[in-house]
Parts: sequence; C-alpha cells; structure tokens
Amino acid sequence: MSLPVVARAWPPPGAQICRRCAKQLLQRPQRRTVAGKAFAKYGPKYQAKIDQADEEWRQKARRIESGEAQSTWDMLEERGYVKDVAGNRDDIRTLLTQKRIGAYVGIDPTAASLHVGHLVPLMPLFWMYLHGYRAVTLIGGATGKIGDPTDRLQSRAELKNAVVAMNMVKIHYQLKKLWANVDSQARRFGYTKTWAWKRGVLQNGHWWNKLPMLEVLQRLGAHLRVGPLLSRDSVKRKLTQGDGLSFAEFSYPLMQAWDWWHMYRSQGIQMQIGGSDQYGNIVTGVDAFKIIRSSEPNPAQMLPTGLLHDPVGFTVPLLTDAGGAKFGKSAGNAVWLDRFQTPTFELYGYFMRRPDADVDRLLRLFTFLPLPEIQKLVAEHAADPARRVAQHALAYEVVALVHGTEAAVEARARHRATYDKAAGGAALSAVDGAHPDGAETDKTDKVHPTTLNNAPQVDLQLPAALFEEGKVARILYAAGLVGSVSEGNRLAIKKGAYVGAAPGQTAPTNKGMPLTQLDFAPVHLWYPSDTKNFIIDGKYMVLRKGQHNVRVIEIVSDEAWAASGRTYPGQPYTGKVRQLRTQLRELKEGLAKDADADADADADTAGHDGANSSEHGADDGKLVFPVEKSQQVRSLEADIQRQRAALRDKEASE
Repeated sequence: MSLPVVARAWPPPGAQICRRCAKQLLQRPQRRTVAGKAFAKYGPKYQAKIDQADEEWRQKARRIESGEAQSTWDMLEERGYVKDVAGNRDDIRTLLTQKRIGAYVGIDPTAASLHVGHLVPLMPLFWMYLHGYRAVTLIGGATGKIGDPTDRLQSRAELKNAVVAMNMVKIHYQLKKLWANVDSQARRFGYTKTWAWKRGVLQNGHWWNKLPMLEVLQRLGAHLRVGPLLSRDSVKRKLTQGDGLSFAEFSYPLMQAWDWWHMYRSQGIQMQIGGSDQYGNIVTGVDAFKIIRSSEPNPAQMLPTGLLHDPVGFTVPLLTDAGGAKFGKSAGNAVWLDRFQTPTFELYGYFMRRPDADVDRLLRLFTFLPLPEIQKLVAEHAADPARRVAQHALAYEVVALVHGTEAAVEARARHRATYDKAAGGAALSAVDGAHPDGAETDKTDKVHPTTLNNAPQVDLQLPAALFEEGKVARILYAAGLVGSVSEGNRLAIKKGAYVGAAPGQTAPTNKGMPLTQLDFAPVHLWYPSDTKNFIIDGKYMVLRKGQHNVRVIEIVSDEAWAASGRTYPGQPYTGKVRQLRTQLRELKEGLAKDADADADADADTAGHDGANSSEHGADDGKLVFPVEKSQQVRSLEADIQRQRAALRDKEASE
C-alpha cells in the first residue's frame, strides 16, 4: 500500500523505480477542506476563483455594514418570509452577511406533483440563490417512505416503494424546471449570475441506502434524550388524541436532522427553511446536528463551532385567505404545479381570483418584483379595482416561474380573450397556437426542441402485452418518444434513450431502478425476454429521451386496456393500411347489397336511394387520407375511388 503524499520521499540519485511508483511520486498533493465545503482537488485556477469570490463577498459585507446595501436577512423579513426562527435573529443576520452559507428545503414525494403551498418555502430559497448563497432542494426518497407525523392525528397511509419511486421521478423534473425558470427570472430582473452561484437537487436515499444503522445510533442515538422529543406538542397530541406514534414516525425528525448534517459536511448547508408546521423538526434538527458534530470519533476531523458554524433555520408563515381558509386548497384539492393536473390557464385564473386584501402580500411572497414596483401596482389597482391590474401581475409572475414566460404570455392572452370584451378579439389573435404534444421525431426535435417547460405529460398507461412482447423499439414508439418503430430501433442502437435501472449491470442481472434512487442506464437492443428486468415492482417502467423528456409508464392488464377503448401508437390492427382495407371492404359489401336489391319495388328503391344518400354523402364527397402515403396506401385509395365511381354510375343508371 502506498504511503500518503506527505510521507513520500524522492529516491536517491541513480535509483531505478517502476512506472507506477514514479506516477505516485509525481501526483500533485490534494488540497482539501472540511468545514462547509465538499472534498475536492483545488488547482491554481480553481483556487483563484475561490479567492476572487471570497473577496467579492467581503466587499459586499462591508457595503451592508456601512448601510449602502440591504442584508439578505432584512430583505427576507421585509417580504414576509420569516415566521419562527431557530436561533437568534441578529446572529442569523450577522451569519448571512459574513459568510456565504448554504440553505435547503426538503420535500417528501408523498404525491405525484408539487402544489402551490410548496412555493412558499421555496421562494426564500430562490431569493438566497439570487443573492449568491448555495441553494439545495432535497427530495426525501428515504424519509418519504415513513412520512412526517407532524400535526397529524392519523398516521399516513403507507406508500408502496414503486409509488414513492414514481413520485420522486416526477418531482425531480418539476424541481429542475423550477430552477431553470428561476435562472430565467434572474436574468429578467437584472441579477448577474456569477461563478459562485450554486444550486442543486439532491435525494436523501443516496446516503441512507449506504448508511449503517449502528453509526446513527452511536453518533446520535446514544446522546439524544427522549424526554424533550416526547414533550413536543405534536407528539403529545398524536399519543393522546390520535392513533399513537410508531417508532418509525418518532425517528422521522432524527432522519431529517441527519440529512442536514450530511449536507453540511458535503455541501456546506447550514440553514434549513421549512413550512409553518416544521418548526419543531427544525429545532430538533439543530440540537441533533450539534450532537452529531460533537460525537466525532476522530479528533482530527472535528468541525469548528461558534456563530459562523452553528446551524440555523426558520419557517415561513401559513398562508390563509381573507376568510381564514388555508391557502392553496380548494374544496380539499390542491392547486398543482403539474400543468397536466392543473392546466396553465386554471393556475392563472386561480391567482386572478385572489381577493384585493391578499394581493399585496401575495405579490411579496410569490414574485421577484421589487417592492417599489409592487407598491406602484397596488396603488394602480386601488385607483381602478375593476381592471385587476395587481391580480394580473401576480398571476403572470407565478405562471412564468412555474411554467415559463411563454406559457405566462399565452395564459394572460387567453384570460383577456375570455373575460375582457373590449380587447377579446385582439388578445385571442395574439395567442400563439402551441403544437399538440405527441411523438417526437428528428424533424420535430429541430423545429420544437423539448424543454422542461414544454415536455409532454410524464405519466401514461400501456397494456401488459406490449411488455410481454418485449421489443424495446415498439415500447419507445408506444410511449411517444419516437415517431416510428424504425426510429426507435435507430435510437436504441445509438443508445439515445435511457431506462430507469441500476447502471453498469447487464440486462439479465438488472433488477430495475433502486426504489429510493433516480438512476438511468442507456437503452440498447436487448433480447425481448430481458425487458421484464427493467420493470419496477412489476408495475412501472421509466424511460427518458434527452434531458427533459421523461415517461413514467404504468403497466395495466390487457383487459383493463381493452375496456378503456384507448389505443397507443403502433398498436396491432390499428394501422392506416388496415383502416383503409376496412373501408374498402365495407364499400364492396355495400355494392353487393345494392346489386341484390329488388329494382322493381319503387318504395324499396326510394328507401334504398335515401339510405345511399345518407351513407355515402353527396356525389362530390371524398375520403380524406393522410398527407404522406406509402405505395400500399395509394393503391388502396385508388381501389376505393374506383369502387365509389362504380357505385355512382350504378345509381345514375337507375
């Protein structure tokens, strides 16, 4: 085993050494940091960037201390984001001024989509990102399997592993879309992105799957007292008024605390932002964080303590409307951020319906508009409430953040076309007709590239027979990722599509994507019998083309598929040629029936003529065929036209 770099010495002159030893001697020593930064190699250029970013931060701190600039903490309080604080407010203001810390918001995948309520804790995280802090959104792939018992009297219904995995995939891509739109909004409002801006989407299953339970018990469990945990109001209520508290639910705050500690060591995440009900979990996390830090068995790896190194956190307020109802709920249904669950136009209309008493606060919470501009909008709205200028601004900004600027422009135009009689026609003509979501081909990719904001619907259903057949090209075609089976073959050969799976494993040994991770492996032309190895929990398959075009396929029984009356691209017996043959057969059968009819019965003939007129339409009626026709289709079309001409001649002679 080779010695550490610091212990190595050059060989004496004239000594002969092997290539491997020479390579080890010539390796550059690794420069590593521990507190608040990931372990990494720092070369001269990278170190120069770090030094420049640190100097810029010190200059910014001097401007804040001299009163030339507003501190980030004061900005968050001014916009109404801060409710309860874990720590001292003045200490947090000092911390945010003197140190570029990291902050995070955690989201458990208990549903298939984020909703409007999730935007409340996410917005201060977005603001911190715009001001240069590291920002992380954490998906609770591990904690979501347990469920947060906070403020609940009944335990959450247990979610199957496959459901958690599918929800995790969908939320992951929703968060990616939100972050991309935040970058777009930053450019729009004049924020210049620098090298030091860092953001990310993490998933706690990646470390919980590899974390020994013994380490958690030794570092945290042995030093944490049960009494303070049992004294929490939410725990007392569930024990006395609810259905009791399981050990897994009792451990939930401890898992959340370990997540915080892990991200502090690897990402420098020192602040947690949570919903209004998360204050108890954040306070428990602060205490557990300090316990884990102090129980480090290796003194050389002990991390520093003090004001600039201690964890802090805060919660955002619970939003209610003027009537006291919880914000983001309507008749018990959340307002989803998935445009296929809550369409863009409905999301726009939801914020248009906010009462005048709430619009000022909502503009501060849900938009990046400067406060002077918000005050101007509110004053303009007060002068002429019927125009609802403030509500239009609120709805536009939220839709632009969630679905992109193009979707916001279209939603605003459609709303005005629907409700503004004076400008309805002009607004309607200004709406850009979006092309329908469908299969992607090489041509459509170039004209309409798939982005996070226009990606087709993620989830769909397909019958089990398709996967029993197992041909990957047909599955890609049925999922709408390609325009034909042949294109699916070419894509698989080039490994241009991906399947949710454990990477690095061959198909016969691949047991599917780990249910608490989000990993993909390239699709290739494997044996059809190997397709079953990529099915998750016997019910789901995840496919991806490019960066943003994802399909979460639920496999349903053939009977259920047939009963639904739906078809999928490439489904047997539903092709264009077969449909044309069916039409041709029906026309021939009609001719045969006419030839056998009794020509002498005038009444029957008249009825027959009326039926013909109803069945075959006007004399100049034509069948409509696809624009692009193969030779086989053109031949069948000509056959049909000849049969129809013969039918018309027969009718004319009678």
